[in-house]
Amino acid sequence: MRLIKIFVIFFLLVFNLFIMAKGKEIKEKIVNAYYTEDPIEIDGILKEKVWKNKGYDDFVQSEPVDGAKPTEKTIVWVAYSKNALYIAARMFDSEPENIISLLGRRDDFLDSDWFAFSIDPYLDRRSGYKFAVNPAGSIIDLTLFNDEWDDEIWDGVWKSAAKIDNKGWTVEIEIPFDQLRFKKKNEYIWGVNFERIIKRKNESVGFVWIPKEESGFVSHFAKLKGIKDISPSHFFEIFPYTVGKATFSPEEEGNPFCTGKELFVNAGLDMKIGLKSNLTLNLTLNPDFGQVEVDPARINLSASELYYMEKRPFFVEGANIFNFGRGGSNSNWGVNWGNPSFFYSRRIGAAPHNYVNIDGYVKYPEWSTILGAAKISGKIGKDWNIGVLSAFTQREYAEIDLDGERLKEEVEPFSFYNVFRAQKEFNKGCQGLGFIYTYVSRNLRTKDLINSLNKSAFNLGVDGWTFLDKDKMWVLSGWFGTTRVSGSKDDIIELQKAYLHYFQRPDATHIEVDPDATSLSGWSGRLAINKQKGNLALNIAIGAVSPGFDTTDMGFQWMGDVINAHIITGYRSFHPGKIFREWRLFLGTQRNYDFGGNKIGEQRLLILGEAQFLNYWRTDIQISYNPGNFSRNLTRGGPLMSLPAYTWGDFSFTSDDRKAMVVSFDIDFFTSKSGSWSYSPSFELQWKPKSNLSFSIEPSYEYSYSIDQWVANVEDEFMTETYKNRYIFSTIDQKTLSCVLRLNWIFNPKLSIQ
Repeated sequence: MRLIKIFVIFFLLVFNLFIMAKGKEIKEKIVNAYYTEDPIEIDGILKEKVWKNKGYDDFVQSEPVDGAKPTEKTIVWVAYSKNALYIAARMFDSEPENIISLLGRRDDFLDSDWFAFSIDPYLDRRSGYKFAVNPAGSIIDLTLFNDEWDDEIWDGVWKSAAKIDNKGWTVEIEIPFDQLRFKKKNEYIWGVNFERIIKRKNESVGFVWIPKEESGFVSHFAKLKGIKDISPSHFFEIFPYTVGKATFSPEEEGNPFCTGKELFVNAGLDMKIGLKSNLTLNLTLNPDFGQVEVDPARINLSASELYYMEKRPFFVEGANIFNFGRGGSNSNWGVNWGNPSFFYSRRIGAAPHNYVNIDGYVKYPEWSTILGAAKISGKIGKDWNIGVLSAFTQREYAEIDLDGERLKEEVEPFSFYNVFRAQKEFNKGCQGLGFIYTYVSRNLRTKDLINSLNKSAFNLGVDGWTFLDKDKMWVLSGWFGTTRVSGSKDDIIELQKAYLHYFQRPDATHIEVDPDATSLSGWSGRLAINKQKGNLALNIAIGAVSPGFDTTDMGFQWMGDVINAHIITGYRSFHPGKIFREWRLFLGTQRNYDFGGNKIGEQRLLILGEAQFLNYWRTDIQISYNPGNFSRNLTRGGPLMSLPAYTWGDFSFTSDDRKAMVVSFDIDFFTSKSGSWSYSPSFELQWKPKSNLSFSIEPSYEYSYSIDQWVANVEDEFMTETYKNRYIFSTIDQKTLSCVLRLNWIFNPKLSIQ
């Protein structure tokens, strides 16, 4: 508790010191859009009459010399019709033959020249869209949120074309208004910015200059004026899909479900409908976990759950609106802390939870079929961001072959999932307040399901942020949440004994198993302060997860029964020197306790550094010294286990990515006074022989030796020193050699082989 008091006092001191800081006045740029009734052919040739008007060429360099004049001239124009927004750009180049033009898949940020257009239709200074085109016609489209974050999952419907000529290269872009969410007005003022990358020079220029010592992106945009007499329009999009899968394995004699090969075909569709000017309805039928990319195979020898990325388009598009506890701050450090997630979309449609109790050969369903799901997202009222998602999954049965007789047993009940997220921004994004609510309900019919699954789970959280000064240098952010899980007595007993809780720990004085409980409740929260900009960096946070807190029915949770605090400070140099083009060095310290006051984690010294050399090679280094502490997890529900001091580190470098051959190397290591150790070197070679062809090879090797691999807990009445149990551990000597080979052959931006 003493550590908590220290951090609270520090927060108050910083608050009083910077709350009265004066802000800087920023001179805004203005861009006027030209109205046109003449058709514009999107071919990359600036022949239309509207492009003969005066353009905008007041660009400023950010790389390699921040604030300098560009070495090449860029002119942009904006026009509009009743149905679409048009952008044109002329990128002059003194060496057009050396323009780097590469073909790539959509949303691949290639090592080539680029032109990008960003827009903030709500003029909320925090969100928007970004569209980018390179000289080969490759495209990127992103949604922007939290001022300077982006999400590449969104794929809009828009047109673009680029063309290289003897003056340089040109771009034309057409964006239908139905792809942009905005409120109906008589005349519109939107935020806007333009950027250009000249890759061979590693030069980046922008119409709006944002000094590297500053923070934010959308909040600095120029104002786009002149658009009027248009209305937000509705849209309807449908995306059908089909997936084929073939599995070949050794045939198992006598097992009718393991014949050596298995063929599988699945199909479904996603739909997107514009409800109003600010809301979008997404629907999905039968989404598949392999719809986009199959999950990698992973071996898990720990008690914790593995986290997998969501890849189903219905769930990933617009997912940032469900982000919780991360708004306001541009840096969310988590040193030995994993922020609990209130919404983890892979819970919906996941593999069945239960196993069969009948002998025989068994065929389990790979996942729970989603009967249907709907999502509404967008803005309503004044600066309210909302997201609502509901889904139903059907009952799943395992098929059993018992001496030729076929049986079925229910392994997953009919389930309902719901999440509601709302967040309001105040004072042009200087403050924000939001909440999230999730609910899971299962229709449990069999005794096995009743005794092993939670009947319902309810989670509620509140989050927000406030900048402490007018200049937006300091931001205070935080969140608080509660959970309540209900089920049968047997189910809740098992939940209390699970990895996140371990209420059965024999040496714990602050927790114990309640055999009569039919519910489990808990709370969690975190408070952080971050210095947003400038050369000096500072991030301080304190958080806690109570022993009964559990979000895993609808969310994801890395840890429980923990109080965590850290301080990170450092220096960032953004301008070229004699050796480095830019560099960062951070120092930090961190400590964890459980709610019984036991120290269960500490990084006494943490060093993080990264640098870019003048030749554009990069290097990163991380080193941490961790003194002895205790683990509450290694004995899998047994007493605390002492851990000797250990050190871990990671070092990597990457060569100049402009070259046809790019080399990367990484090695991480771990060494403990207990005798455990590991090291893992990896190497990557990327070759780009042609503009539409690239090849990479990435071999890696890991050698680890551990003396504390848990095997089993065995009751023994004579082992009184260890609470009448033997906790059996083994050494594990593991060597892993792997290699990833990847070929990208791009025919055009819409057709490729990978």
